[in-house]
Amino acid sequence: MIPVEISEQSPRVILHDEIGNIQGHKEELELLPKVREQAQIREVALKQMMTTRYNKKVIRRSFTPNDLVLIRNDIGVNKSGEGKLAANWKGPYKISEVLGKGHYKGPSREAFRQAAVNTLECRLFYIPSFKIYHSVAGLYDYGPPGCTVKSNVLAFWYQYFVLEENMLEVDCPCVTPEVVLKASGHVDKFTDLMVKDEKMGTCYRADHLLKDFCNEKLQKDLTMSSEKAVELKHVLATLDDLSAEALGAKIKEYRILAPETKNTLSDLYPFNLMFQTSIGPSGLSPGYMCLETAQGIFVNFKDLYYYNGNKLPFAAAQIGQAFRNEISPRQGLLRVCEFTLAETEHFVDPEDKSHPKYKEVAKLKFLMFLREEQMSGQSAKRIRLGEAVSKGIVNNETLGYFIGRVYLFLTHLGIDKDRLRFRQHLANEMAHYVADCWDAEIECSYGWIECVGIVDRFAYDLHAHSDKSGIPLVAHEKFSEPKEVETDKISHISSPSSIACSTTLSRPQASLA
Repeated sequence: MIPVEISEQSPRVILHDEIGNIQGHKEELELLPKVREQAQIREVALKQMMTTRYNKKVIRRSFTPNDLVLIRNDIGVNKSGEGKLAANWKGPYKISEVLGKGHYKGPSREAFRQAAVNTLECRLFYIPSFKIYHSVAGLYDYGPPGCTVKSNVLAFWYQYFVLEENMLEVDCPCVTPEVVLKASGHVDKFTDLMVKDEKMGTCYRADHLLKDFCNEKLQKDLTMSSEKAVELKHVLATLDDLSAEALGAKIKEYRILAPETKNTLSDLYPFNLMFQTSIGPSGLSPGYMCLETAQGIFVNFKDLYYYNGNKLPFAAAQIGQAFRNEISPRQGLLRVCEFTLAETEHFVDPEDKSHPKYKEVAKLKFLMFLREEQMSGQSAKRIRLGEAVSKGIVNNETLGYFIGRVYLFLTHLGIDKDRLRFRQHLANEMAHYVADCWDAEIECSYGWIECVGIVDRFAYDLHAHSDKSGIPLVAHEKFSEPKEVETDKISHISSPSSIACSTTLSRPQASLA
């Protein structure tokens, strides 16, 4: 038993001042930011002192080409995994040229890219196909580590889009009958403009030749005037907007020759990029290797709509192989003849393109390259997605939602936010039926490369396949009370001027690819 004095209050109770204690606590909290700032200043000073002391012990030496060196960053907040007092280093980098007076030139983009390609091929991430037969341009095989990386990316895509967005998955054939692609317009219009070496017969894509010429001039011609540099930059910015006539005129104006032989080039002419084949032994049923997976989704719309309970909106997805007979396959895995394509089509009511989960992405802010900035030679700017939709820069909420989802997917995959932008298509790039179109582009050693396309294509494909097949690919909406809509339809009867009116309660839906 412990005796306790109860007649008198303890010193703790006597000295307790609730108001004074609260005030003192507030003053301590107010001093906290100042204390933190002082601690940060002392930490930076200590880092600088330790770095200076370390550098004094380093023997100064000159470097020669091909030496591997580390480059010290400015002292600042350490990244994870770095020591508390260690300087921040990046590299190693290979010295490509000695400039003198302690200055050195690092590797060029081309040198870095070639070193990376050599490493990937040596470690069997991917290799040229049919290597023992001297390979074929544009065809590659994935080795064991490459297959693992590819499988992981596709699994993440499947989880992120198909499962989380509750999409309907389909798996369609790689061979497509000609009538399908004739209806979609690919047989007549899926072409690139090509030129040919008039002596050797080698073919080149015309826009690639012009792009390479402009880039090389800007990088290597030190005597170029500022006016000429501005002109070439404008050509690069509007390259995709050039008509066939303008593209041919530029090639002639700059006197562009065949890259390898320096021979003169032919005039431009279109080349269809599809691989043609025949279905069956008779050869009477022509077909093509599919160049995209979307057409398989469109022709199955009626059944998918029924499977979804005859309700909109819904989305369908497919992962499959695509084939394109490239004029000049190059850029490693970026421009090949066969590749894996993951594609989704989201079908919505054309009069209501809102999205229930749009608010989840509306606050995202990232680089957007508007068509006005492209035409004026400006750079991409960071814009909040919600602001872009509200101002009409992005056509509607559903398109905006999937732009945001693609941004999150790519950044979660590891793409640097500063090397990722969404470029709006120029007016001349878009088909007449497209409401709005954006490309997710990643900056790499080849420059800015498109990796995802997000487009509001209205109901063009469903209209085209409905007209060609005679099967209506439409969605039906139930109204609370009857509505009569009067439309004009040309009747196929003898009188050339007869017009018939019909009433319809169904309409094709818009689709977002």
